[in-house]
Amino acid sequence: MHPTSIICSVAARALAIVLIASSSIAWAHDEDAPRGKSPEKLGEVNFSVSCSAAAQAEFNRAMAMFHSFWFKPAIKSFSQVLEHDPQCGMAHWGIAIMAMGNPFAWPPNPNALKAGAAAMADAERIGAKTERERDYIAALAVFFKESQTAEHKSRAAAFANAMEKVAAKYPDDVEAQILFALVLDATALPTDKTFANQLKAAGILEPLFSKYPKHPGVAHYLIHTYDYAELAEKGLPSARAYAGIAPSVPHALHMPSHIFSRVGLWQEMVEGDRASYRAAKSELSEATLGVGTYDALHAMDYMVFGHLQQAQDKAARQLFEEATAIRKVNVENFVAAYAFAAIPARFALEHSDWQQAAALKLSPSEMAWDKFPQAEAILVFARGLGAARMGDVAAARGDLQRLQALRDAMTAAKNVYWSGQADFQIKTVEAWIALAEKRNDDALQSRRAAAESEEASDKHPVTPGNVVPSRQLLGEMLMTLDQPKQALAEFERSLKRDPNRFRGLYGAARAAEASGDREAARAYYAKLQSLTANRDSERPELAQAKAFLATP
Repeated sequence: MHPTSIICSVAARALAIVLIASSSIAWAHDEDAPRGKSPEKLGEVNFSVSCSAAAQAEFNRAMAMFHSFWFKPAIKSFSQVLEHDPQCGMAHWGIAIMAMGNPFAWPPNPNALKAGAAAMADAERIGAKTERERDYIAALAVFFKESQTAEHKSRAAAFANAMEKVAAKYPDDVEAQILFALVLDATALPTDKTFANQLKAAGILEPLFSKYPKHPGVAHYLIHTYDYAELAEKGLPSARAYAGIAPSVPHALHMPSHIFSRVGLWQEMVEGDRASYRAAKSELSEATLGVGTYDALHAMDYMVFGHLQQAQDKAARQLFEEATAIRKVNVENFVAAYAFAAIPARFALEHSDWQQAAALKLSPSEMAWDKFPQAEAILVFARGLGAARMGDVAAARGDLQRLQALRDAMTAAKNVYWSGQADFQIKTVEAWIALAEKRNDDALQSRRAAAESEEASDKHPVTPGNVVPSRQLLGEMLMTLDQPKQALAEFERSLKRDPNRFRGLYGAARAAEASGDREAARAYYAKLQSLTANRDSERPELAQAKAFLATP
């Protein structure tokens, strides 16, 4: 085949990978750089390959974009590597690693895996001039081997083992260490509270962060490494650095929010996501009202969450109404579905507006919600909780049945993490139904079980945080049952895991006041006032805090 024909064929395959991956990746940037501009600040990457000088420069650029999960531009960049050097086998490796998608949203869909396997076949066919590059190709090939039949978990584990061997064989190869750390994080079990993989990844990445402070992958993957309640404080240095390393990439502007949301730095979270939101919107080719981008929606969910914690209800409502007006999204994927479900659920639950929660409906109706049962479950949970807390047991039971059906569908699809999350949601709705029916012991038993189960797991990397923490709800139930001392203990436990949440602080203040601990009540009410110093709305809870703090 003529070299030009080969390049055209590769370009077509790369485009197919873009289209396939964008429909399934949970956080994969499907956009070019802002129209009329080229990415200027992507960070610094030096991934040595045995290709032409022009191909080498473009390869580094492509890898810089990959490390910030900016997939479509990265795939185009790898295709340009082949234009410079058609015999650069590592360019095919790069196209294949794009098909792998966002590792924190694994597994990729079957079509993406098929396209990636084809790119890997090209990489193996062309080969590479150095043993090191051939080892990279062999390691990634493990991930795509028998991908249409072999279970994802076993292939991911095999890839992690293969990358560990590459990293051990080439200890001075920075990229090998970084990619191994990435796969360690991606294959960590959400139920492993020893954080074995994450701490191993941190041991690799932290020294590199000191030595290569402008490498986008190091800062990015450190944020993912520490994106857990127990580890989040360690992620602040990388979180505060990353947006400045790769400010041309919307995801780099957003990613620090994963840490800020963990530690309750709401205003920093809002500011970063506002920049990401604007960058994402600027890339939308359609300016038609009612069309949105999934990455802008992702940033909007984080912003709504952050605004609500600070009683910036007008700002939150504006975003809520913007999301509600969107009838079509540029890519239908889990990120978009999650935001569409979570934003209205957050808005209702953060205001304890049970009537609004009980009336929630999936929107936009045109979206293929059957593909995203885990997103629908969030809205159904909020609706069932709202109905139960209003005392509408019949409606709550209807939502409970829907939650159970969604859980069963996810179980059948082997979506273990999200079926587990649905279990917590089911226990919560059951608990409030039991309370409405005066079965108080059953209510508390279900409520405690949900709180313990939720804390044994963790939030999904796509999400800024649970729409409402289970232990916080346990505190609210204990207050309803006139057990303020026990409620205070639960609110305080909740705040350790989810610091600076408005309803957690208010609940702790109210429980302390009701149990006669005025000193603790004063501290929590004062913290609530400080948290909402830049509010744009008033709430009854803040009037209560002001009145209490005005008393001697």
